[in-house]
Amino acid sequence: MTKHAFSLWNNLLGWFAFLVAFITYYLTAEPTASFWDAGEYIATSAKLQVGHPPGAPFYQIFGAFFSMFASDDSQIAFMVNLMSGVASAFAILFMFWSITLLLKKLTKNIEGNSKTSDAAILVSSTIGALTFTFTDSFWFSAVEAEVYAMAACLMAAMFYIGLLWERDMHQPRGNRWLILICLIIGLSFGVHFMGLLTIPAIGFLYYFKTYKTITVKNFIVANLVVVRILLFIYKLLLPYPLTFFAKMEVFF
Repeated sequence: MTKHAFSLWNNLLGWFAFLVAFITYYLTAEPTASFWDAGEYIATSAKLQVGHPPGAPFYQIFGAFFSMFASDDSQIAFMVNLMSGVASAFAILFMFWSITLLLKKLTKNIEGNSKTSDAAILVSSTIGALTFTFTDSFWFSAVEAEVYAMAACLMAAMFYIGLLWERDMHQPRGNRWLILICLIIGLSFGVHFMGLLTIPAIGFLYYFKTYKTITVKNFIVANLVVVRILLFIYKLLLPYPLTFFAKMEVFF
């Protein structure tokens, strides 16, 4: 299969998986509020109010946008719930493309019919993405107004972009993907901190790309480095600037 043909089918099947996921979550979305934080998120998003600490401003801005398309007040809850379905469908899309990138890399050195190999990659990616679409926990968070669906979308996007960075790392302007990853990490602060959990995986993509010889010593060092980067962002970069801005707001 030519590179152009594979790219075309990769895009078509990726968006097919997105469409299947979106239709599934649209048909099964909660019509009103669920019996926990969802009611608060719906109300604070629709009115652009302040939710419970530590807050989710990026999520609530998108919630306000989706609530604008409600036909009347009784449909606001459904529209904010549907936002989770859209975010989850995009997570499935990024997952599909991540699987194709990983399988392309794994089968690169396998001898055989390229057309058959590419077809197997596309079918496997479709099965993998659609299987995850119907998993219990992911489907549960995709049909109600909670931050976990959008956080999963950001995690899927970060890992996919991390794979693109790993692919283009040693090419001119290859580090542009790293800048996009940094932007998404910043946006994830306004949704849920679980987006930070993608950082160690991206760190290991860099490690395995850079170090051709893997030893016990440099593997342990790589583990320590990625954990320290995660701790630096989570324990220092995240809380202290937010505390500073909070104190400045009270002061002024």
